[in-house]
Order: sequence, then structure tokens, then C-alpha cells
Amino acid sequence: MKILHTIPKEDGFYMPGEFEPHSGCIMIWPERTDSWQNGAYAARRAFVKIARVISRSEKLTMLVSHKQYETARAMLPPTVRLVECTTDDAWARDVAPTFVRNGEGLVRGIDWGFNAWGGLHDGLYFPWDNDNHAARKICDLLDTDTYDCRDFILEGGSIHSDGQGTLLTTEACLLSKGRNPHMSREEIGERLCQCLGAEKVLWLPRGIYNDETNEHVDNICAFTAPGEVVLAWTDDQSDPQYPLSRACLDVLEQATDARGRRLKVRLLPIPQTPVCMTQAECEGLDLWDGEPTRTPGERLAASYVNFYIANGAVLVPQFGDPMDETALRILGECFPEREIAGIPARDILIGGGNIHCITQQIIR
Repeated sequence: MKILHTIPKEDGFYMPGEFEPHSGCIMIWPERTDSWQNGAYAARRAFVKIARVISRSEKLTMLVSHKQYETARAMLPPTVRLVECTTDDAWARDVAPTFVRNGEGLVRGIDWGFNAWGGLHDGLYFPWDNDNHAARKICDLLDTDTYDCRDFILEGGSIHSDGQGTLLTTEACLLSKGRNPHMSREEIGERLCQCLGAEKVLWLPRGIYNDETNEHVDNICAFTAPGEVVLAWTDDQSDPQYPLSRACLDVLEQATDARGRRLKVRLLPIPQTPVCMTQAECEGLDLWDGEPTRTPGERLAASYVNFYIANGAVLVPQFGDPMDETALRILGECFPEREIAGIPARDILIGGGNIHCITQQIIR
């Protein structure tokens, strides 16, 4: 594995769409008790359900601490590869490398800088050193050359690619003071295009209400095919999510992608009833630095857009809400050749993210 200091785009590399074929997927076993309630037992069961579905159509690698290795091995199917690796939490989307490829099919990784979603400005935990080293360790494991982009703070959940030159991100996240405050929007957009082999960045203004990642794009909008996206939506104008989604729709309806196409936008509802923390769930979480990480009644950033596209299935969060079935139907229209697998996801959401946040595809 070589550490590269060249520019991916100039080397002929680009980020494919997530709907394109994968050679595998990376996940990280949950353990942190101020993120995952009651010793992370419920979260682990949810991770196992996800791992079972993904591993039916692509090779899944689970990173796990030495303390949890035996537990993970006993709970996971034998098709899942376990690798001991020290991390600070379980958000594979944001700490694993972003994989890029060239026209000959050669795959490389990108090792971004990670600072726990905002560093000392508004990050969610400290230290984050182990997470910041995870991407390079994964590339070493896969014998994949990696681009050193640690000078640029970026999480995988803050970007989506159509694989044909267009990227999606949010201003709320990438222009936040805890990411790259020394850079302008234009400079950030150019850096994204240079690293991901793209021609155009579509900047959505906002994300999901109360999303503690500064509103990652993977919770609000995602490509389902070139020229096609789903957008988290509510018709309830009294919901605080409405103006956020409305602002994004206004941008998408006026936008064209890198190839000049108007986008087809499907509206994907958010849960009809807001998903909020209960007293019992809060009591099941350890304190961090002497303070609670959740409060009773706190609204969580529940979104069906936070799905994972495996080779053979689309894994969709489910919240025990009337909109669950609607989300499955709409995504079934987007991916008619794949199984649409609903996964009970509340125990993941309590940790701060969802199915897309805990997975990272390894492209083929």
C-alpha cells in the first residue's frame, strides 16, 4: 500500500455512484456506551441484522476492538470477516476511506481528515485520533493505495456522487466553522471535484432538522441513478423540517447535473410522527465528560434517505411509523432489480445516525 500525494482527478480517478457494483462493505462494531444505550446490546443486534442482509450479496468486513472480538464472532454470520482495529466509535461512513477508481478499474482510497464532526468548535467527542487513522488502516488491509487528503476535513456522509461528474453536499455541513473555515465555498467545491473526479457540485442549503453532523447530505438527499435523486420531505408546513426540505427542493428543481440533465426528484417522506428520545433511553446512555449525550424528548434526525445500496438489496431504516411502508414502496420504484429490505433502526438512530452512516461501500 502506497501513500499518494498526487491529485485523484489528474490521475484519472473518480467516485462512482453508490448504486454501481461493490466488491464489499466496511462496518464497525458498536461499543461506545455514551453513544449506544445499555451497553450497546440493542445496537449490536441491529448491526447484525444489517450485516446479514449485506453479506448475502457482497463481502462484509467488520472492524472490532480486541475486547469485543469474541462477542462479535459469536453474533455475526461466518460470511462476515472480522478484523481487530481500534476506533473511537462505529461510524464507518465517516471514518473509512472514500474509494475511487479509474477507467481501467483500478481502485484507490482517499484518506480525509476526521475531527468528530466539528473538532473543538462543535465536534461530538474528543479525542478522535483512532477514527482519524482508520481509513489508512483499512486501505492497508485491502492492499489499496491511498491518497493523503488529511489536510481537508470531510466525512463520507457529507457527499454523494452520481458517478458521472456530479456531487451533492450541503452548505450547512461543509461551510460550518468546524470543518475547513480557512476555505471559501468555491475553494471547497474545487477541492471536492479534484479529489473525487467530478465537474460540478450541487450545494443544497440544509439537511435534516436536528442532525448533529451539521446536516449531512446522506440524511436529506441521495442519488438513486444518474439524473435521479430522492429528497426527504414533509407536507406539514408547521414541521421544522418543512422549510429545510423546501429550500433543497427549490435548488434541485432549478439544477442541472454535470451532463446538463434536469434532475428527476422523488419526494421521500420523513416519519409522520417525530422520533424522540425517551427517558428510559436517555438513562441507558453513559455520560460524556460529565454531561448527558441525549435528553428526554429530544427529536432525532430520522430519515428514510439514510439507506444503504448493496449489490442485491437496499437496506431501508424503519421506525414503526405509518410512513415506513411508503418509503419502501418509493425506493422499490427506484431500485426495481433489488430486494427492498426494511430494517428496524431506532437503536441505530439513538447513536446519532442510521444505516448509511454505519456502512461504507468498497467499489469494484
